[in-house]
Amino acid sequence: MKCKITNNKIIPFMSFGKMPIANGFLEKENFEKEFFFNMEVGFADDISLFQLKDHPKPEQMFNAKYPFFTGSSEYMKIHFVKYAKFIKDNYLKSNCKIIEIGSNDGTFLENFKNSALKYIGFEPSSNVAEVASKKRIKTLNEFFNQESIELIKDYKKNTEVIFAANVICHIPNLVDLIKSVEKLLSKKGVFIFEEPYLGEMFKKTSYDQIYDEHIFMFSGTSVKKIFDLFDMELIDLIKQPTHGGSMRYVVARKGQRDRSKSLSNILDEEKLNNLDNYKFCKQFKMNCENSRHRLKKLLKNFKKDGKKIAGYAATSKSTTVLNYCKIGTDIIDYICDTTDEKINKYSPGMHIPIVPIKHFRENIPDIAYLFAWNHKQEIFNKEKEFISKNGKWISHVDL
Repeated sequence: MKCKITNNKIIPFMSFGKMPIANGFLEKENFEKEFFFNMEVGFADDISLFQLKDHPKPEQMFNAKYPFFTGSSEYMKIHFVKYAKFIKDNYLKSNCKIIEIGSNDGTFLENFKNSALKYIGFEPSSNVAEVASKKRIKTLNEFFNQESIELIKDYKKNTEVIFAANVICHIPNLVDLIKSVEKLLSKKGVFIFEEPYLGEMFKKTSYDQIYDEHIFMFSGTSVKKIFDLFDMELIDLIKQPTHGGSMRYVVARKGQRDRSKSLSNILDEEKLNNLDNYKFCKQFKMNCENSRHRLKKLLKNFKKDGKKIAGYAATSKSTTVLNYCKIGTDIIDYICDTTDEKINKYSPGMHIPIVPIKHFRENIPDIAYLFAWNHKQEIFNKEKEFISKNGKWISHVDL
């Protein structure tokens, strides 16, 4: 098992078993053709990087059937307005160039649409890229790499900001990505990205953050060590509440910008929690196994008591929980969701039916397993009737 960045040996420490494509919601006639891979994780001690051993090809995950649209969450829309303001206030001047990697349906770039700035987004999934284009958000339906950036030669060496949100951890060839960023950034330019944070995953035992798309789980320490291998450096770390606990990373060319005062504090905190070395991995594995045991026992007791259990939100995260814990239709009757592309299909691997949210509200269950626990407040506000009728929310993480 070798590191995807350094090619050095890494330490495998846990397998979650046979996993399907996390967002591969499918029709019944495709059950027999469903793709699976062994989802094993390991740790590269030299650069402190948590990563998947194997993963599906990017084209299998990001294509014309990709079912996630950023604009479907009001919470994320608000977050992106704040994210855009942070960038404008700290790193943008008038008439400069910006690029988004993994721009999805253009929700983030809409904040720059009517400005004097020159911008463009890269989005490999054609269906969501099409939504962005219909909103007149400048979008290239391409993976971001050294080949595709040849399509935007006028951005080379003079792009002030390159940014991404929950995207960089999806890209297996980080070396190519960083080289692409280096070719585009201006002398004082910055690369800003937000990703689910290893520290929060460890703290909450939120193992559902691990699935095929999340090839890496970053910490401040790992990002610092990765960019130290290039002519770049980490200059800031800012904790974020999104995705159940994320980190915003700000990277610049070496020696071109001052480092923030908070940077060393977070790196010291990670060292204290052993996130910079293999020690935490053994504890994380034990925590995951204990969490699975408690969850299966809880669900079994509910069924023994005759409770009706439904799943709420057919997320990519749910795929890991359902398949790792082997939860099927003998436990959960259905999963409700609001995304048209998922409704009347089945969950990857365990094949639980996906139904419209209307079904949940008209047939209120006793128990609702909240797979989208990272959007709990937004969902609780929508589903007040469920609570008023003594419905109980559960999850494998604390709600």
